Amino acid sequence: MTTKPLLTALLPLVSDLSRDLPDQERYRRLLQAMRSLLPCDAAALLRLDGQWLVPLAVDGLSPDTVGRRFKVSEHPRFQILLSSPSPTRFASDSELPDPYDGLVNTPDVDLEVHDCMGCPLMVDERPWGLVTLDALTPGQFQSLELDALQAFASLAAATVTVAERIERLALRAENEHQRAEVYRQASGQDRELIGQSPAHKRMLEEIRLVGSSDLTVLITGETGVGKELVAQALHQASSRAHKPLISLNCAALPDTLVESELFGHVRGAFTGAHAERRGKFELANGGTLFLDEVGELPLAVQAKLLRVLQSGQLQRLGSDREHHVDVRLIAATNRDLAAEVRSGRLRADFYHRLSVYPLHVPPLRERARDVLLLAGYFLEQNRSRLGLSSLRLDADTQAALLSYDWPGNVRELEHLIGRSALKALGRQTVRPRILSLTAADLDLQPLASLPAQLAPAHETAVPELGAGGLRQALDTYQRQLIQACLDQHQGNWAATARVLELDRANLSRLARRLGIR
Repeated sequence: MTTKPLLTALLPLVSDLSRDLPDQERYRRLLQAMRSLLPCDAAALLRLDGQWLVPLAVDGLSPDTVGRRFKVSEHPRFQILLSSPSPTRFASDSELPDPYDGLVNTPDVDLEVHDCMGCPLMVDERPWGLVTLDALTPGQFQSLELDALQAFASLAAATVTVAERIERLALRAENEHQRAEVYRQASGQDRELIGQSPAHKRMLEEIRLVGSSDLTVLITGETGVGKELVAQALHQASSRAHKPLISLNCAALPDTLVESELFGHVRGAFTGAHAERRGKFELANGGTLFLDEVGELPLAVQAKLLRVLQSGQLQRLGSDREHHVDVRLIAATNRDLAAEVRSGRLRADFYHRLSVYPLHVPPLRERARDVLLLAGYFLEQNRSRLGLSSLRLDADTQAALLSYDWPGNVRELEHLIGRSALKALGRQTVRPRILSLTAADLDLQPLASLPAQLAPAHETAVPELGAGGLRQALDTYQRQLIQACLDQHQGNWAATARVLELDRANLSRLARRLGIR
């Protein structure tokens, strides 16, 4: 390769280093320039994050690739690329599995990648990530000079360094405390808030805005949107990130145990209290307490909880000794708490204390192509879990995912991918190298996929509301629907919860509130 084509490709990128560009645009230009100089079917830029490689930008790969997280230890080609300081070109007949098998966006060809080359990106003399190139034609890379890829890798390292420094400076100018990451998971892999849609980006901005404060945050949103993940992001964006985040699902406990779980108890406080025990507030001292399904708390507990939030003082059950706690509260609900106040099921002062900063998590159907990014994340998880070389979606399956309404949101998508992958693998007589999920494997049902006999008859006219208004009408409908489903399953609550796509504990609480026994 002559020097002139190389300079022609690199000079615009050098000029970009001094321009204020969004990171995604900066990375996209880098990959496009690399493909123009080094012909290939796909290119990717990946960041090394602990033991995972995170795609920052791809060109020529399936859109769900950006949502995937590749565990380095499970991909020998990535291991080899990261262990070498210079570019590596794999033989076309290499038996090592390729992470991109089935993901190259070229229809009507063999999906298995034949040629692969890549180079580590070194920042401050340490591996920061990788650039990779892949081709479906065997031998396509044999005539390419590795020096050109090395030049691109050096420029890519400079590009990501500039992008990171610009981001650090912007965050520092905004607020010194807002430089924390917005996701972390104690099990080893960071739990990310994955998405690129405008609605998702707005939510991330709110997390950065309120995360560094000590304000109480009320996270609202439908079931399955990821409210607990948002709570974790808020905690990690705060100055309390090095302290514990303690969670409590208020709907999963009987009313008699909620107070003990929150405030603790002393020995002999009630039957079964054989030893003194600290509650969630004391465990979270100095950190954050996350109360999920907070609207399910009994009125009596709401009053005691309000006192703790206002004064920081609490008493364990059975004790008159005061304990002081310093806790930031984050609460979450999928219910309309203002309506709960009007109905008398929630204290008004408690509601106002919770909703200092309301933060709404958008439903998946409002997040456009984020569905494919999240699908890619769950596909890679299931690929690893099932021991597959590649797990992918065909074009019709991607279209089916994008056209579905997702009443169960991200949780429904996660379960759907896992279930479909297992079913598709079970139908194979020979274990495939590339397993493609089809639209038939997903078996997506229309919105509100309840048995037909449980669905209400459609009315051509708007029915009249009774004296209780909309709330009473909704309660009546829910009562009839749950009872019909119970009758159909011979009173089996677990089966009813599965059909209604509700948590078993949430269904029990809802049924108790509606008077269903």
